[in-house]
Amino acid sequence: MHTTPSDTELQTPGCLDHLWFKLRSVEWLYNSNMEQQMTNSHVLFLVKQGTGCLTIDLQEYRLRKEAVHIALPGQTMGVLTESGAELELYVVSFDLFRDGAGEIKPPHQGEIPVYPESQMVFLCDLMYGCWRHESGLERFRGQSAFHELMYELIKNIRLEPEMNSRSGLETSRTFIENYYYDNLTIEQLARIAQISPKYYVDLFKKTYGKSAIDYLTEVRVNRAKQLMVHSGARLRDIAHQVGYNDEFYFSRKFKKEVGMSPTAYMKNRKRRIAAYSPHVLGQLLALKMIPYAAPLHPKWTAYYYKLYKADIILHLSAYRANQDWEANIHALAQASPDIVISRDDSLHPLERERLEQIAPVIVLPWKDQTWRDHLLLMAQQLDAVQEAHDWLAGYDRKVSQAKEQLHRLLGGETVLAVSIHKQQCRISPVRGMRDVLYGDLELLPPQGLNPDQYNMSVPVERLAELDADRILLNVCQEEETLRYWQSLETSPQWLDLRAVRSNRVYPITSDPWREYSAHASGRMIDDLLRLLCGADAAASSSESLPLL
Repeated sequence: MHTTPSDTELQTPGCLDHLWFKLRSVEWLYNSNMEQQMTNSHVLFLVKQGTGCLTIDLQEYRLRKEAVHIALPGQTMGVLTESGAELELYVVSFDLFRDGAGEIKPPHQGEIPVYPESQMVFLCDLMYGCWRHESGLERFRGQSAFHELMYELIKNIRLEPEMNSRSGLETSRTFIENYYYDNLTIEQLARIAQISPKYYVDLFKKTYGKSAIDYLTEVRVNRAKQLMVHSGARLRDIAHQVGYNDEFYFSRKFKKEVGMSPTAYMKNRKRRIAAYSPHVLGQLLALKMIPYAAPLHPKWTAYYYKLYKADIILHLSAYRANQDWEANIHALAQASPDIVISRDDSLHPLERERLEQIAPVIVLPWKDQTWRDHLLLMAQQLDAVQEAHDWLAGYDRKVSQAKEQLHRLLGGETVLAVSIHKQQCRISPVRGMRDVLYGDLELLPPQGLNPDQYNMSVPVERLAELDADRILLNVCQEEETLRYWQSLETSPQWLDLRAVRSNRVYPITSDPWREYSAHASGRMIDDLLRLLCGADAAASSSESLPLL
């Protein structure tokens, strides 16, 4: 039994009785990921079964039955399932209104510990069924169930002292981050969390998805990377600063975690290169270079953010419309990079002028040259010509192997790339898709489609005329597009497409399929092999172009 907290413990006085909640939609995810997307509404995440990873803006959370999570309008969010673990998750979008003036916020946000034995899962089941019902009366009942859900949520929030284990665990994780250089032990960390060592080991792994020792190693290696870039200290001194008395043991640990020796890593990071767009970042990685500064965000550059957020010291804004360029300029001015690399078509004239005041700028002629041309141009400027030729040779081998597998599978079948954005369908929306599919891999476009054309807006009836055997489908992850897609995928025009009838429509994500770079092109081939030929074929292909 647990005691129910009083209203005064849960809220600022006068908060809840002036708020109005309205249900927007209910989704049920079963063992499926949700691509990072921006929300225009409040969103509630509630686990029915299993575990997974949730990212809200830059914060990662562990999805579990003992907690719910709330994202606010304007935030980005994404869900990642874990290999071998089941996840049933309700995603509830809702609006929040307030009597009178004032900022509108829910009484709680982020991660909210709850008692999982409450009626919340039952109410989500009921709400989901009502929301999908044809009857307006039943959908109205769904609104009622949603209000009951919010009541249950607030009533079942766990406060101290019931959540001592979780709060103690978080205290111990913060201790690791602050005192990573000390000789930390499980016994010491368990004492900080005020639980037994055995329970601490199990609870840490269950909560954060990795052991406490692995997390300590991750923190130490990431701090070592920062010291290698900033301090110019000797390797022995860096090893001591991050908690390793033996520099040779540290070197082995570092190489196991990073994939290269500390000496090679430090040599790679001597020059402060600023990648001014994600496409440039994808080119630099092909040259075995990690930039000092680059655009990073879990929505717009999810792949790079996950792998390189600790390596790239300065995270620039990755917002695609480049509305934050002045903030980026200010950050670069403070960092004093040695060189800046950018696309010519993405620069405002004043922006370019300001960049040139900070450092020499390499501007890539985007429309007139291919990513291969850009790669070689950058390689010449950065003294990495051999690395460029090595990467291109590996890419050509990858293309040759993939082409053989795909042509054997497809025979004479046609392939079409389609993107849905807002209320438009676009064919081959970016030239990277076109170049990989119809150029490098020499796949067959539908009859009547000129493969040299891309980003054409067409009605659904035109898709029927093209009559592709297989469709690669990219749906933009924003609310207007998703609403349009929900109506389109049940329409007679869509259901009658040849690829839909034969269950040969394959979802592709914006990352890497909308990026135009060497690294993204290699990842597109891996993704295509995984979708059409299976995971083993993709794994074999990716080995020919290993990650930095």
